[in-house]
Amino acid sequence: MKKAFLELHLSVLLAGWTGIFGKLISLSPGLIVFWRIVIAGALLWGWLAFRKKMEFVPTKDRIGIALVGALLMLQWTLFYASIKASNVSIAIVAFASIGFFTAIIEPILTRSRISLKEIAFSVVTLVGISFIFHFDTQYRLGIILGIISAAAAAALAVFFRKYKAKYRADTVMSWQLAGGFAACLILMPFYRHFGPAENFLPSGIDWLYLSIFASFCTLGMYLLQIQALEKISAFTVNLTYNLEPVYSIILAMIIFQEGRDLGPSFYFGLFCIGLSVLLQTMSVVRLQKKVARLESDRTATGASEAERPREMKL
Repeated sequence: MKKAFLELHLSVLLAGWTGIFGKLISLSPGLIVFWRIVIAGALLWGWLAFRKKMEFVPTKDRIGIALVGALLMLQWTLFYASIKASNVSIAIVAFASIGFFTAIIEPILTRSRISLKEIAFSVVTLVGISFIFHFDTQYRLGIILGIISAAAAAALAVFFRKYKAKYRADTVMSWQLAGGFAACLILMPFYRHFGPAENFLPSGIDWLYLSIFASFCTLGMYLLQIQALEKISAFTVNLTYNLEPVYSIILAMIIFQEGRDLGPSFYFGLFCIGLSVLLQTMSVVRLQKKVARLESDRTATGASEAERPREMKL
């Protein structure tokens, strides 16, 4: 169990480096995503072929997962565009609005009831983001791009769970990356035409960053999370991933000294977002305990019923 928790926290730490590499790599957002998909996809498909763990997926589901991969490509691009337009801390804070979009998008796509409690908690996050938006005006474009990225990520999570219920997680990710790669190939000529003029191939240092980024912070993070899920509940994993933005912001302040560029409005907004995460966490924990208590009572009641002598029927 200790090993599983170590793997879980290591995966969260690797996830925290995602925004850092988005800032370190000098390429534009579209090329960062393209090369991330190329390297991570080649490694994952090679790993599945070597382990002979290729899972059969019907054509209809391949197309569906590939379309989800195209959305993943768009979400990644928007997130890195948010970083380039502002900084890592601002992009991470804007992306925290994913809870609000999930509370709205998931019930619509799954045709379930909207949770007013989740929306109320998410509004606290929006208050924090709006506070930063109004006072740190130089970061407005980055905040807008980060919020759009969060909305795409919320929809992405719903579709991912749909296919993950039918296939192994590594199978879903492999076809997602294939779909993201196909979308990149289709859109790249337009991106190159309307985007910034730059070399298509990364420089030497960017190759190093991309290799570490795609292998460790994409596949490594993902595989560690899968291994942790074998011993630890998904509930615990989801709660632990609330630490990801904390790690990212701390790393950004250490590596890029972003703390010097952020005013009081940012820290107040960050406090609101942290409060929202805390409230959501406490609510989920209480619900989890209530469910466990009901199941325990039901089990105890069932045991007592079984112990009663059966009445004789005439």
